[in-house]
Amino acid sequence: MSLDLTTPHLDEDCYRDVEPEQLFPATRATHRPRILLLYGSVRERSFSRMATEEAARILERLGAETRIYNPSGLPLPDDADVAHPKVAELRGLVMWSEGMVWCSPERHGAMTGIMKAQIDWIPLALGGVRPTQGKTLAVMQVSGGSQSFNTVNQLRVLGRWMRLITIPNQSSVPKAWLEFDEHDRMKPSSLYDRIVDVMEELVKFTLLTRDCADYLVDRYSERKESAAEVSKRVSQRSM
Repeated sequence: MSLDLTTPHLDEDCYRDVEPEQLFPATRATHRPRILLLYGSVRERSFSRMATEEAARILERLGAETRIYNPSGLPLPDDADVAHPKVAELRGLVMWSEGMVWCSPERHGAMTGIMKAQIDWIPLALGGVRPTQGKTLAVMQVSGGSQSFNTVNQLRVLGRWMRLITIPNQSSVPKAWLEFDEHDRMKPSSLYDRIVDVMEELVKFTLLTRDCADYLVDRYSERKESAAEVSKRVSQRSM
């Protein structure tokens, strides 16, 4: 039995063949990869912040430009106007970034409300631009007890929802209070090595995808929807 290869339901005006040359543009950006790091605790001695700072040091060593957002003072989602300084700061940093690191403590088996609030303040669309779509993401968590992956798994779900390219590797630091010294620096260990692995992978994925991010997320269904909207506007003008 031969397979019928016809595709009568495709809108030929919106369909595009895959163009490999679009994935490997001749002109590539030369600036340092821009990475925004978010953490999920405002405690004075926050292990998620410390892990985030270690990640930022590694990223800088790998050639990236980093910025760490301090969530202290960020209002609850919908409890303030988007013009609130902390909301505007966060959204501005997201627009600036080409990749992100999300690091949350695990609290009651899940990410913290502080972490979720930051993500909830990031819109899927902002002034006709999708600030997260096509950008890279690395996820990390710290735990007070034994090793868990609940939080990184949740962060992956959110990353997918925000249309981020979430890299395969991740970091989970158990008993975090044992992993940092009196100077708030992470001790040498396989757990530290894993953070190095994750940041190295993040930089590679960011360099690989940032110049073709728009093409990677150019979708048939959205082209079709946009074409329908244009047609509707033209029809309304002719009435």
